[in-house]
Amino acid sequence: MRRFLLLLLFAALALLAVLLVNTLRLPNHQLAAVPAAPSVAVVPDSALAHLAGALRIPTVSRSNYAETDTVPFDQFQAYLQRTFPLVHQRLKRQTVSHYGLLYEWPGTDAALKPLLLLAHQDVVPVLPGTEAQWASPPFAGKTAQGYLYGRGALDDKLNVLGQMEAVEYLLRTGLQPRRTVLLAFGHDEETLGLRGAAALARLLRQQHPQLEMVLDEGGLIKSDGVAGLSQPVALVGVSEKGYLTLELSATGQGGHSSMPPALTSVGRVAAAVARLEAEPFPARLDGGVSGLLAYLAPAVPFGKRLVFANQWLFGSLIKKTLAATPSGNAALRTTTAPTIMRGGDKDNVLPIGAIATVNFRLLPGDSVAAVIRRVKGIINDQEVQVKMLGPGRDASPVSRTDNAAFATLHRTIKSVFPQALVAPYVVVGATDARAYASLCPQATYRFMPLLMDQAAIESLHGTNERLRPAAFQEVIRFYAALIKNMQSQSSGR
Repeated sequence: MRRFLLLLLFAALALLAVLLVNTLRLPNHQLAAVPAAPSVAVVPDSALAHLAGALRIPTVSRSNYAETDTVPFDQFQAYLQRTFPLVHQRLKRQTVSHYGLLYEWPGTDAALKPLLLLAHQDVVPVLPGTEAQWASPPFAGKTAQGYLYGRGALDDKLNVLGQMEAVEYLLRTGLQPRRTVLLAFGHDEETLGLRGAAALARLLRQQHPQLEMVLDEGGLIKSDGVAGLSQPVALVGVSEKGYLTLELSATGQGGHSSMPPALTSVGRVAAAVARLEAEPFPARLDGGVSGLLAYLAPAVPFGKRLVFANQWLFGSLIKKTLAATPSGNAALRTTTAPTIMRGGDKDNVLPIGAIATVNFRLLPGDSVAAVIRRVKGIINDQEVQVKMLGPGRDASPVSRTDNAAFATLHRTIKSVFPQALVAPYVVVGATDARAYASLCPQATYRFMPLLMDQAAIESLHGTNERLRPAAFQEVIRFYAALIKNMQSQSSGR
């Protein structure tokens, strides 16, 4: 027994030693002592007025393109031309599908691959009946209670105007870039981007088949931290989840509700949906969470750092903790979301058919084909038909964090937001960046240079979308700094 206890003690000490060594050897990915980005000589009130004017143009995209009012998009293009005269005098401007915009600022060194900055002109509709809940009308472009309110204040005219302001400013200073700078503004990002980003990407593939970096919205600086940190965290999207919608359907006999069969078509489809929700896809750290934790580990208390540094042992604990919140759960797995159920139109008549729509957001590593196979296996009912609605897509390629492009982006973020930790993560939604990923699979990132707490994040497509006026100066400063920093970077791996 004594020998056994000694062996047990030795094993425990060895395990502790391994845990401590792994923790102490954990690399610190955060950059230190980054010089502050220079200020930009843009009159704050004028820049904010430019953004406010853009918010007054209701460039709303509709799922059914035939229902989209295109007049505001014509107005928006004319507004950009009036507001940014140097951009339109000095940069080459091309259009696709009439409203998609591509600007090219040629560099002097043809050996350097271009930088591509993305944003989108369109906004989501305001939910009917909620207009009165806004502190200021959603398309008035007015400031109230210390904020600029309006659809697009965050998503995504903030970035369209921020990039244009930065380029206009740099043109005024006489900058002649060595590396070509491209700006691409789609007009239907909120409705899959088929006419905007997809068409712009095809055009770019002909003119610039290789890019040094692509930067779109998607990440942000979460001011109230993540993973228990109170420190702001700049979340840089290195990939985005895939997308798949399946329709589950079943057919029954119909008839009067007073004599129902043991299992109706509605019951059969409902049971299939219930089985899918009861068996979620496995939680995985290798879909993006592992990298996020590795970048944050040096900033957390030692006990939590020990856990983050030894995911091989504490993986189950990490997954259980993160899965307790919807956002954490979405970061860990391919999600299953039943969104629509239909069947019957009278309370005393059994419907012949019933249909459910289920949406899946695919974590990197899960393919569309594998998800469909798993869904059919879980439902395990030959009477339930499974059909794809529209084209599904796998997660976008995972961009690297050990290349020159990410280092430049990291340094630029720290130069404007020195208090923020920088960390890679997987975007759970969809952005235009996916259309350009094949042009730059190793360096397509998603990041918006804006401090936002959880309440602000929830306003992105909701009521009272708003921006702190001072934040717009930081957005302009960031884009100006990034464009300049990319000029001194050699084309990386």
